[in-house]
Amino acid sequence: GTTRDATKFGALEAAGISPLQFDGSSIPQALAQEMSRATHLLHSAAPGAGPDPLLALLGASLAEAMPKLRWAGYLSTVGVYGNHDGNWVDEDSACLATSKRGIARIEAERQWLDVGKASGITVAVLRLAGIYGPGRNAFTKLEDGSAHRIVKQGQLFSRVHVADIAAATRYFAVRATGGIFNLADNEPAPPQDVIAYAAKLMGVEPPPEIPFEEAEMSPMARSFYADSRRVSNAKLSASGYELKYPDYRTALSAMWRDGSWR
Repeated sequence: GTTRDATKFGALEAAGISPLQFDGSSIPQALAQEMSRATHLLHSAAPGAGPDPLLALLGASLAEAMPKLRWAGYLSTVGVYGNHDGNWVDEDSACLATSKRGIARIEAERQWLDVGKASGITVAVLRLAGIYGPGRNAFTKLEDGSAHRIVKQGQLFSRVHVADIAAATRYFAVRATGGIFNLADNEPAPPQDVIAYAAKLMGVEPPPEIPFEEAEMSPMARSFYADSRRVSNAKLSASGYELKYPDYRTALSAMWRDGSWR
């Protein structure tokens, strides 16, 4: 596994991962050697101001650098869909992202699919909904005081537990499945409802509701509220993968019960 920061090597090793450094500017020799032997690649580096960082270095020579590669997974985001006014979107829906990061993701997806087609490598583009899991959830926000219940009429977010991201990715990798897939649970929901449910499980009062128009948010946070859509996981279900956490209530209840939220 790679990281930009060598100080994270210890944590990766503790998790059973052999760490390698990749900062997007070059491919170190140690990484190049591992890549030459790899049969599967999972790429999670976000595009910067330019094209995808790995393909910017390798481009059409990916197959030459990784001659044994059979499957590549690219972790993208449902943010590529942009705003669909709360309507359902699936993998065939128009990608209407207008932000620089969204447009860059659309281009990175295209690059990976094109390289896969040209080199005969199976590529899966996995569009992730809002990620939550241990250390990153409504419980931790309530505990540290950062939870807010911002209410915007008709606003819905889709989400997915990190355990399902990992399991679905492995599911596609071992089956050499390619194409575009949304990784999202069954129930898009208003964000304030998730906070309220977590507060109920914790036995604490939820923060008061704040109208979106009155909320103080960073430009980044406010930009997420500019887009509303329901993300369909019908294609994921049709693939045969079964979600461990089909909705936020199932996940939060399990996390609170077994203490895995920290």
